[in-house]
Amino acid sequence: MRALLALAVIGALGIGMAGILPAFAQEDGEADQSNTTTGMSPATEADDDEENDEGDEDEDEDEDEDEEDQSSNPLTGLEAYYQKLDSEPAYASSLEAAVAKLVQNRDIAIPYDYIATLMRIPNAFGEGAACVVCHSSSDPEHSYRGLDLTTCEGIKTGSTEPPARPLFEPGNAAESLLQRRLRDNRMPYGVAFDAPTDTSHIRAIETWIDDGANNDEFFQQEVLPLFEDPRAFGGLLACTECHLSNQEPPSFHELDLTSYEGIMLGADSVAKAEEGLPPVPIVVPGDAAASRLYQRLTENRMPAGIEPSENRDHPNIQIMMQWIDQGASCD
Repeated sequence: MRALLALAVIGALGIGMAGILPAFAQEDGEADQSNTTTGMSPATEADDDEENDEGDEDEDEDEDEDEEDQSSNPLTGLEAYYQKLDSEPAYASSLEAAVAKLVQNRDIAIPYDYIATLMRIPNAFGEGAACVVCHSSSDPEHSYRGLDLTTCEGIKTGSTEPPARPLFEPGNAAESLLQRRLRDNRMPYGVAFDAPTDTSHIRAIETWIDDGANNDEFFQQEVLPLFEDPRAFGGLLACTECHLSNQEPPSFHELDLTSYEGIMLGADSVAKAEEGLPPVPIVVPGDAAASRLYQRLTENRMPAGIEPSENRDHPNIQIMMQWIDQGASCD
């Protein structure tokens, strides 16, 4: 009986080990077990591995080609739209963006009829009176600056009162007097539109520039101190409160009015340098009328009395400038 029991135990152990050992054998000699299981010789398996490697390389090349195709083909539809929203959140909602998408980007021809309408309605370029209220005749006795904005010819002629000058050159809106007067706020920020412009202080600026804008005794004693005087030009803020260095922040437009060097360097020096461009000059030696410094002290933004916080890139300003760039056709 004991002999039979011993044989049974040995038989059970043999079955258990037979079930366990193959697993250990496969882990310790995986290549050999695989060959046995698949019936493949080592040489055949090596050939198959090479084919698999070549297949992987082909897949990698296909993926690279797909990536190249995606990079060379611009995104379209919703994918492009959402990518634009991620980079420019206002792209979806602003009136300026709508005008750019619908009119500017397609260079839609602007008819004079639309320009004529803008001249005749209030709030066309921001809250204010219609342009023709003040500019309706070429006779200076009946219209400010002898400027007639009721006709296409009058708009293109410009002011007739000395110094007579056009508002723009067709095809060049960016350098136009009209764009300047619709966008640029008079300085100091918030100065009343009827603050006098023919004052001794402003004349000192004009004289200094017309005489060559030199770093001389006149500049140091008569001109430079004006930028630190909050009541020098009709406002309540000194120029140097906002323009005190060539870095922004803290200085708006990276403009420094605390020194001769800062003034002559001009505005946006850092930003322009990143674009490979020189700073924006605010002084043209010998020509005060062409100097932004003098212009911003004397020219009111239109319409008269408009709040300085009003949108400088109003959609109608964009459309007006597009009309000019297209040649200012009267058709």
